[in-house]
Amino acid sequence: MQTSTIEIRNVAGTEAALGWADGHTIVIDRPQGRAGGLGLGFNGAQLLGLTIGGCFANDLRYVAANAGLKIKDIGIAVEVTLQGEPLIATNATMRVSIQMEDGSDAADLIRRTSEISMAMNSLNRGISVTLND
Repeated sequence: MQTSTIEIRNVAGTEAALGWADGHTIVIDRPQGRAGGLGLGFNGAQLLGLTIGGCFANDLRYVAANAGLKIKDIGIAVEVTLQGEPLIATNATMRVSIQMEDGSDAADLIRRTSEISMAMNSLNRGISVTLND
């Protein structure tokens, strides 16, 4: 079993937050004018889309490397649909385009990646989030 720990703290002098894991950081905020947001960073829906698409991009590289394939270019677009009160993500749609170094069709690589993609499969299977005090 692997675990990953992410820390989030407020940014002094703002109502934004800074998230980090290992040596990497990201700014988290709301849109300017919404609940004190200054638009300094990504909001939750954007972070969810980045998680889905970013994980898939990494997983494409893992699957390609394991198969001895070389990717020239990856393009991923994720659209997250939000609805309800409280507002929740109800759907995410991802479009993936890949150019292979040798010009071959990437459909099988995309299919195989969708079978093992951590974020996509975690969400599709209904990850549990537990709040500990």
